[in-house]
Amino acid sequence: MAGPASHNIHIQVSTKFLQDRLPNEPDKFAFAYRVAIHNGGQHQVQLLNRYWLITDANGKKTEVRGPGVVGEQPHIPAGETFVYTSGAVLDTPVGTMEGYYEMEDEFGVRFEAPIDVFSLAIPNVIN
Repeated sequence: MAGPASHNIHIQVSTKFLQDRLPNEPDKFAFAYRVAIHNGGQHQVQLLNRYWLITDANGKKTEVRGPGVVGEQPHIPAGETFVYTSGAVLDTPVGTMEGYYEMEDEFGVRFEAPIDVFSLAIPNVIN
């Protein structure tokens, strides 16, 4: 049976600062992030759960766990890519996110697909 190394899941994230999203909370910073999950493996996988660790510039850490993403637990066929957009709100203009998706292959083997740390930052804050 296939081991985790052969699952070959590739995750790419792009982010965007949402300047006009929180007019009633000027001390909060809203960001959108777009995630593309590519199944480069030989078999279909299903995304069961998500885990995020969100860290703001003050060092405040927030953990987010839950089933699926954007209300779905998508099946991703071999060679296909699932894309979704979600968001996060920080108390600071800069922060990071990282985590993993808990996935299951078509043989019932569960594994974690890591999501590398990425930055959330308003434009021109960091050089």
